[in-house]
Amino acid sequence: MNSENFSLSEKIVSTSYIRQGREARRSHEQLIRHLLEQGKCPEEGWSESTIELFLNELAVMDSNNFLGNCGVGEREGRVASSLVARRHYRLIHGIGRSGDIAAIQPKAAGSSLLNKLTNSVVLDILKLSGVRSVASCFVVPMATGMSLTLCFLTLRHRRPKARYIIWPRIDQKSCFKAMITAGFEPVVVENVLEGDELRTDLEAVERKIKELGAENILCVHSTTSCFAPRVPDRLEELAALCAKHNIPHIVNNAYGVQSSKCMHLIQQGARIGRIDAFVQSLDKNFMVPVGGAIIAGFDESFIQEISKMYPGRASASPSLDVLITLLTLGASGYKKLLSDRKEIYLFLAQELKSLASAHRERLLHTPHNPISLAMSLDGLQADSDKAVTQLGSMLFTRQVSGARVIPLGKEQTISGHTFRGFMSHSEAYPCPYLNAASAVGITREDVLLCIKRLDKCLKTLKKEVNAAINSSAILPLCQEETSTEE
Repeated sequence: MNSENFSLSEKIVSTSYIRQGREARRSHEQLIRHLLEQGKCPEEGWSESTIELFLNELAVMDSNNFLGNCGVGEREGRVASSLVARRHYRLIHGIGRSGDIAAIQPKAAGSSLLNKLTNSVVLDILKLSGVRSVASCFVVPMATGMSLTLCFLTLRHRRPKARYIIWPRIDQKSCFKAMITAGFEPVVVENVLEGDELRTDLEAVERKIKELGAENILCVHSTTSCFAPRVPDRLEELAALCAKHNIPHIVNNAYGVQSSKCMHLIQQGARIGRIDAFVQSLDKNFMVPVGGAIIAGFDESFIQEISKMYPGRASASPSLDVLITLLTLGASGYKKLLSDRKEIYLFLAQELKSLASAHRERLLHTPHNPISLAMSLDGLQADSDKAVTQLGSMLFTRQVSGARVIPLGKEQTISGHTFRGFMSHSEAYPCPYLNAASAVGITREDVLLCIKRLDKCLKTLKKEVNAAINSSAILPLCQEETSTEE
């Protein structure tokens, strides 16, 4: 209520009570005012009542919620289900206009304000997480792969002759398909094995640049967050190479916001070389539903150019989800999640190492990967070719999600390109292994339960293999005895 309505209320209810209610309302409005003034994530999280008040205030600014509104167009924010309307807080118009996802909609001042504030708050979080010199970003209602495609399509206008994208290999289908969908030819650069780690082959990247010609290369497409034993690309060196040869550099930072190491690599790469844009998933970094990403960079004009490439209006759902989440957590809450994740990474490493030792396996030494860990499965491979893949099935049926079991020698063809040793990021990694990751939101209970179930599965497999070996040894003896009797 405004001040006039509060004054009128004093004629109905005791003045002291109304004043108390006015002060309570003012405390909510003060939080909203600070958000509008600063455009930053509040240090302390908001209550649900403050967030809902704020969203309702935004919604009444959209034309579909005007009292007495008469809509005669083809897109008037009409919603048949009240359940759907409530799910979206009646913010129905989406974000952007037909030619620009960042443009303000005349029919939807509230939704436009939501969009601008979300991008501002997310930019603040990217800086807080380690990329302090990032200049601009926007939330796009597409997952990481399609968001990377949008970046590549934008670069096409700047480099019309280019047809190749240089890509240090990372076995994740959407990364590869992002380049194919944009109409470019991926140039796969195999990784080099250093100890247990798979690292960027910088010499091979530079050879490819010279072989193909810098003007024919759209960009280098590198990766930060990845499954061990693959580790983040050598971003600083790649960025320096891109600056040297005047080639754009797009970074797939899918779940790297939660890692200070990944964000530091991006910051340093931009400082000493060239990084044009980096893309990260909303669901993996901020625990919201799948379907959104953040495209960010150090040149505001280029990021705006990418946003203008998005055709048509866009769903506001990812923006709404991440804004609600960050207002709920506050900067301090998000920093605590990041700190907890780091601690549990160390705990997970310790538990996996102990389990590996108990089963005569080992935790692979991958110190450059700050999120994912890998444990060898040499013993299973020696026992049976099928035992490795069977372990993956057993874990899944026992509700251990996210653990990846990687056998040797798997082949996969994607859009005409055959990857040997697919899922292991290498044509011939020395051993099969199991992945586990310490991602944002993980708990110690998750780790302990996973280790307990993994231990039980490994013991069960060993028993089954031993039983099979014993039965195969007994069978010839039985046949021999039968033959003697005859």
